[in-house]
Amino acid sequence: MGSGEMETPESSRGQAPDGKGVDGAARIETDLPNKTLVYASVVAFLAWVFSVYDYTLFGTLLPVMADDLGWSTATSTAVATWVGVGVFLISMSVGPMLDYLGRKTSLILTTAGAAVSSGLTALSFSALYVVVIRAFSGLGYSEQVVNTAYLNELYGNRQRRGLIYSLVQGGWPVGVLVGAAMSAVLLPFVGWRGTFLVATLPAIIIVILGFRLVESPRFQAMQRVKQLEKDGRHEEAVAFGREYEIDVHHTRENTFKQIFEPDIRKHTIFLALAFLTNWIGIQVFAVLGTTVLTEGKGVSFGSALTVLILSNAAAYIGYLTHGFFGDMIGRRWTIAGGWIISGTAYTIMLFGPDAPAFVLTMYTIGLFFIIGPYAALLFYMGESFPTRIRGTGAAFVNAMGPIGAIVGSALLTAFLGAGLDMTVAAFLAGAIAVVISGFLMFGTRKVEDPHQAEVLEGQA
Repeated sequence: MGSGEMETPESSRGQAPDGKGVDGAARIETDLPNKTLVYASVVAFLAWVFSVYDYTLFGTLLPVMADDLGWSTATSTAVATWVGVGVFLISMSVGPMLDYLGRKTSLILTTAGAAVSSGLTALSFSALYVVVIRAFSGLGYSEQVVNTAYLNELYGNRQRRGLIYSLVQGGWPVGVLVGAAMSAVLLPFVGWRGTFLVATLPAIIIVILGFRLVESPRFQAMQRVKQLEKDGRHEEAVAFGREYEIDVHHTRENTFKQIFEPDIRKHTIFLALAFLTNWIGIQVFAVLGTTVLTEGKGVSFGSALTVLILSNAAAYIGYLTHGFFGDMIGRRWTIAGGWIISGTAYTIMLFGPDAPAFVLTMYTIGLFFIIGPYAALLFYMGESFPTRIRGTGAAFVNAMGPIGAIVGSALLTAFLGAGLDMTVAAFLAGAIAVVISGFLMFGTRKVEDPHQAEVLEGQA
């Protein structure tokens, strides 16, 4: 991230001769130095990597945990399902946290939540305990929402901001691979409990690094607006909001209510449905990928693992690619096009030849275009909601992921239970959902720059 990449066309707005804002208080500096942006990006990347590490570690070690704790297969799957419900509930709390406590504080709290979740999982003794403790991994899962709101506001109108963000969002496959590698190395020596304990250490370090972050200038400005409104100085609040290009509409209302106000309701619904249906496909083809490949395409388990490792490496390139094209042709088109291509590739894989080379190629294309668009999607989520509800809107949409995962597993199970083979079941449960998610994106707002989100639809 060189100085050329981080140049900003933004200039200091509304600066009075005395350096004060419209309310007489010292103005908020919006033009941050490059070193501040680089530091924030690095910390956000590390926070996401190790949040993913904790989040996916549970799935990786669940069979070992179940065997040690004496759980049946039915108990193990039930625990995983209820953990998903808990993750959804905890994820919903991150939005108000972002919009009321701040972006910096939320990054620290979500990363700390991942550390606590890992550490306390090491003490597991019952299914109920695991469900309650692993629900807090929803804080780690939602760390990407914090990055979405925080970095979106730090980057502003900087060129190639989507590509830069994709480097951060690419922490997902990195976290998955780090978790898998650490499990393979540590499990024989310290067991599953020790593996969870080790996962807390990097998260604690990142929490400490988080205290050196700066708060988002836009959040600071939003807080100033809210304080002016609270003091009954509405005209000054409107003027201050205009100075910093912040929409102050509905600021006195609960943020969850605001994301369903008429000016933003359609966008919230379509974006949430797109996220949910896409996660149905992710559950089928990414999380349950080895099962689909072995039972549906006759791939050996060892070969299936190889496919997953290679395709996850390709997925990281997918993040960078979609981040780049999001800047070039628009994020909404990039996301929609990627998901439609992905669903098509998975369909061709399922009904095409069982030749290993063909399966590897089509599965990799499918994963490239289903995972890669999330680099554009998460940044789009941040810039498509106004500052006043940026955290709540993004967190609400992000919380649809665990629900989609549960629905994906349930649909696949139902189709298999009805007597369909894996090929047809995966097509009906997963491939179709991925294509639908792409078309749902066309119902969302068209946003070409982060300030556009502050303008209410239908109003000048």
